[in-house]
Amino acid sequence: MLLGVIADDLTGATDVALMLSRQGMKTVQVIGVPTRNSDFSDAAAVVVALKSRTVPAQEAIRASLEAASALRAAGASQLLFKYCSTFDSTDNGNIGPVTEALLDATKSDLTIACPAFPAAGRTVYLGHLFVGHVLLSDSPMKDHPLTPMRDANLVRLLQRQAKGRVGLIPVSVVERGPESIRAHLQKAKNDGERMVVVDATEDKHLRMIGAACAGLALVTGGSGIAMGLPDNFRATGKLIARQIESRWRAPAGKPVILAGSCSAATRNQVDHAINAGTPALKLDVLAIADGTTTADDVSRWVMENTNVKPTLVYSSADPAIVAMIQGQLGAERAGQLVEHLLAEVGIKLLAYGFTRFLVAGGETSGAVVAALGVKALHIGPEIDPGVPWTRSIGEPDIALALKSGNFGTSDFFLKAWSLLT
Repeated sequence: MLLGVIADDLTGATDVALMLSRQGMKTVQVIGVPTRNSDFSDAAAVVVALKSRTVPAQEAIRASLEAASALRAAGASQLLFKYCSTFDSTDNGNIGPVTEALLDATKSDLTIACPAFPAAGRTVYLGHLFVGHVLLSDSPMKDHPLTPMRDANLVRLLQRQAKGRVGLIPVSVVERGPESIRAHLQKAKNDGERMVVVDATEDKHLRMIGAACAGLALVTGGSGIAMGLPDNFRATGKLIARQIESRWRAPAGKPVILAGSCSAATRNQVDHAINAGTPALKLDVLAIADGTTTADDVSRWVMENTNVKPTLVYSSADPAIVAMIQGQLGAERAGQLVEHLLAEVGIKLLAYGFTRFLVAGGETSGAVVAALGVKALHIGPEIDPGVPWTRSIGEPDIALALKSGNFGTSDFFLKAWSLLT
């Protein structure tokens, strides 16, 4: 095992695992902190999926340090702390505090911060994060129910979270290549900076940045930064390329879509699927809260309406409706009600022969996977940038597509199934 990855949520872990797999690294994703005696000898990269994005900072630090310890004990010579390409966090963390804790744990003076993922429309220019053609603070992420992103200046945002100094390497430096980036990293270190936001607006920038990170014990960023890391191991003869699969053999069984995300991308995907004739059941969070809607009700509806094609169960709603529900129930309870219900639905459907699950939303994916008892995943073909099919390792034997709320084209819920055999 060469590279150990600590991801702050489940869909983000799958996203970076796909990136590494596409770059020729045999990658295994594990759910939660692995035991120190775990056997990863068959993998070049291991991705640990935590649920640390929105928990209190100290809890996120503890889990991240435990994962780092286990990965380094298993042989990882470099760690990647992976967070969302929209830098999902608050002014109190958790990206800055976790990064500083990992710097201390690896006895490192400096690391980078680069959430850019151009293929998904996330770019960093002069330290500002863009989503498509708009600043992060003007994107739908400004209305995220848990981590509303209202400052696109990553240097300023990260500095509010961190104790150490935060700097910037602008795109003009990146354009000159890895040696230029390395020289500026050295200068940042000499100037006493601990974290450096690095601009990237194209894939070639990510590859240059990755090359410049060959000597760092710790790298941080979105899944895009993983694009340039495997070549460092390949250059030293430690990594042999592997063939990428274009289709995925899934266990026989019925399909279902469970969508708990309220992001703009997921809402578009829900609308597209419904307009294409997909049977769909919209969840009423208030009805879940008062017991009017139960997992038995939802499971029964899915079984009655599923034939060859999947059905869709969703809670996605416009920001105004989400705000109204959160005002009545509280943001945390509203989210947990949906997650717990869909997780229970997943358990019931598994018992009834459903083995192909497409789940939308990071928190929802985490709840469903935990309920199903999945401990590790093989990474399969890419559906859309950042979202692959996976297949569980061990029991239960199921296929899973775990989609971050913001990812995927509008037809994602329809086209994903064409990659399964």
